[in-house]
Amino acid sequence: MTLNTATSVTLSDIWAKNAKLYPNQLALWNPHAKPEEKYTYQQLNEAIQHFAAGLQALGIQQGARLAIVADNSPRWLIADQGSLLAGAVNVPRGGTAPVPELSYIIEHSGSTVLVAENAAVVERLKDSDGLESIRHIIQLYGDPLPDCIGYDDLLERGQAHTLEEHFCDRSTLATIIYTSGTTGRPKGVMLLQKNLMHQVEAIAEALPEVKAGQRFLSILPTWHSYERAGEYFLLSRGCEMVYTSRRYIKEDLKRYQPHYMVAVPRIWETVYEGAQRQFREKSATLQAVIFFCLSQSSRWVELGRKLTNQSLLSNALSLPQFIWVVLQRALLTPIHLLGEKLVYCKVREAVGPNFVYAVSGGGSLAGHLETFYETIGVQILVGYGLTETSPVLTCRRAQRNVRGTSGLPLPDTEIQICNPETLEPLPYQASMLEARTTRGLVRARGPQVMVGYYQNPAATHKVLDGDGWFDTGDLGWLTPDGQLVLTGRAKDTIVLTNGENIEPQPLEDACAQSPWVDQIVMVGQDRKRLAALVYPNITSLVQDFGDNIAPEAQQLTGSNDPTQWADSDEFVQHLLSQSTIQKAVLTDLQQRLKQRVGYRPDELVREFRFVPNPFTIENGLMTQTYKIRRNKVADIYAETIAELYAQG
Repeated sequence: MTLNTATSVTLSDIWAKNAKLYPNQLALWNPHAKPEEKYTYQQLNEAIQHFAAGLQALGIQQGARLAIVADNSPRWLIADQGSLLAGAVNVPRGGTAPVPELSYIIEHSGSTVLVAENAAVVERLKDSDGLESIRHIIQLYGDPLPDCIGYDDLLERGQAHTLEEHFCDRSTLATIIYTSGTTGRPKGVMLLQKNLMHQVEAIAEALPEVKAGQRFLSILPTWHSYERAGEYFLLSRGCEMVYTSRRYIKEDLKRYQPHYMVAVPRIWETVYEGAQRQFREKSATLQAVIFFCLSQSSRWVELGRKLTNQSLLSNALSLPQFIWVVLQRALLTPIHLLGEKLVYCKVREAVGPNFVYAVSGGGSLAGHLETFYETIGVQILVGYGLTETSPVLTCRRAQRNVRGTSGLPLPDTEIQICNPETLEPLPYQASMLEARTTRGLVRARGPQVMVGYYQNPAATHKVLDGDGWFDTGDLGWLTPDGQLVLTGRAKDTIVLTNGENIEPQPLEDACAQSPWVDQIVMVGQDRKRLAALVYPNITSLVQDFGDNIAPEAQQLTGSNDPTQWADSDEFVQHLLSQSTIQKAVLTDLQQRLKQRVGYRPDELVREFRFVPNPFTIENGLMTQTYKIRRNKVADIYAETIAELYAQG
């Protein structure tokens, strides 16, 4: 499909258009702000114009760099779009990022204006080298500090100033987004108006069900390209955006009953784990019924995929195979309906009655999560992309939601699978089974691909060739109908000493199904065998093994209530040191790995160690989009890994 992009429409035109089409329609709503914030589309457009005029009143010239160090809020979007309307190039980053990183971004980008979320952000940055070039600091919330301009003050200046219209077309540089990569210093991705507008228009072609007046929840970091593109698209369609967070997501799904949500796999893992905990709190009899229904419904779902030719495990069915699958599914249907009546409808209530579908990106969605949500009737469309591609390259369609894939390319987007060494395109395969063996490096070309990294031509040339092909660094293959299936990151590949290449993500996804595992990272580079670091699910371990060490638990915690034991660090340490528990967890991990399709002995975890703390954004072991920084995990736990292999 080809879009008609022979137009000069830019992002700023969207808000002016929507102010006329939906003047009184609610656009932005932050119910958790004190006081809560609401903007209609007309109020949003006016605020953007006043913000832009206020910047110009300060003397901000076209092309000036404006750093936005803030997190999700209506004022973030106003600052974002106001700066573009004023002719500036914005450089966004979250307010909780490390100060050295923020300082580097502000200094490297040449920003002369800082838009800070609040006084706390300004205080964090005031002694850093990055502020030496800053001429104006605008504070979005709270009483402005000395030498800072408050948000209301800026808008008042804008109301008294005539907005000067700068020439802006699709070739205009709009933003520089610094990657939150898992290795090295962040690189500044330069995105033009055409890159961002392609997302707005192409996603509309891929997701035509979205309509004005529908509601969606915003939970991801809004400065990141994934959430940002999702917001631009949904707001361009006249939707209502409600701000939420991981703290409020459960109650907000019920209270605001959204139609859509943009999220990353970690969010869906959290919802899944919550459901599993609720199941395990039931009586033994009811647990047996629930898990029996889930297991049989999973089979029912897999058979349904085969019937509709949406399975990645086989080709189209012959007539005898088709009849046999129909019969098997018919036998399982009563059990699935029982599960629907007893369990699935209640889990589905958690996302509300209006829910159409969610879009998941920022990483692959594990197979057990795919099956679980399909089983309970919650549709998730998985997409794929990178900051360098604005970000969406591919997305599943509601009418062709093939689980396990990252969907079809967006309009005007080309995907190529190449030999990682020679970059020669690999041959097309008409058979699904043959296509699965034709794996290689994923390259992409299209209007959403960046123009390059800011002030870093060497890094640009490494990933972008003269013909416009971008090296994603991901490995994958294409189904016969062109859907992309990702198998791992080229630079995440673990190479064992026997020369075998191991893609850790699929193995981690399989192990994460264990009720005793909260997070897991595979290790083994330049080793003889795989091992793992595991942050455990303490609650599940207490439920399943607490009775075995109840006397010790009562002595260490001073409580007879097992629900209180997990709060004791001393007890948790004692629990995790039990050889019985360690053996049970290792056996469970190995069984799950052996059950994977295409299992190889080299993919079996031989040892593991519990780690004391989760991998989080706050401790630097996760990016802002919930991707584990493998190199930092390896650095922090270097001694643990060395001991693990020495003892093994």
